[in-house]
Amino acid sequence: MKKTLLAAALMLGALGFASAEKADSYKPTEIKYGTLDADDVRQIYTFTDDVTLTRGTLLMKAEKAVVTYTPDGYQLATLTAGGGKRVSFRQKRDGPGDQWIEGEADRIEYDEKSELVKMYSRAKVRRLEGSKPSDEVQGEFISYDSRREFFSVRNTSTGDSKTGGGRGTMVLQPKRTEPAAGK
Repeated sequence: MKKTLLAAALMLGALGFASAEKADSYKPTEIKYGTLDADDVRQIYTFTDDVTLTRGTLLMKAEKAVVTYTPDGYQLATLTAGGGKRVSFRQKRDGPGDQWIEGEADRIEYDEKSELVKMYSRAKVRRLEGSKPSDEVQGEFISYDSRREFFSVRNTSTGDSKTGGGRGTMVLQPKRTEPAAGK
């Protein structure tokens, strides 16, 4: 069970995207689920039935979460939706004020070794200041490299861009304020 919690903790720390609350990586992880199948021999841990993972300010929800260890000790995690719901996450960002990042997709995959997060099908990531939405990006596929703090959005859920495959949307809020009237 300790390895299972460690796997979930590692997975959660990586899914915070850029500027996630660094203090969360030192907090305990609580996992609530309906069922758990833990295969210690093959190093595969499967949580199902309304899975909720909480670690500090990070909250993730999925119908199913599968965590697998590679032979060299890294873990791969896949969170999937079900029952008409989506995989979702929300986490406080480092920095001044009440800043948050949240997102959703039908499936989220994380590779600990490469520090790469992939979000599949109807993927959306947005920043919030308090409860006020700020910047947002959405597309069929979003990939985030946390080492380089670089993300890509593609128009198909395979991660490829194809002509006629659909379009993404990005909303950027102005960074400067409107001048006062009469000036």
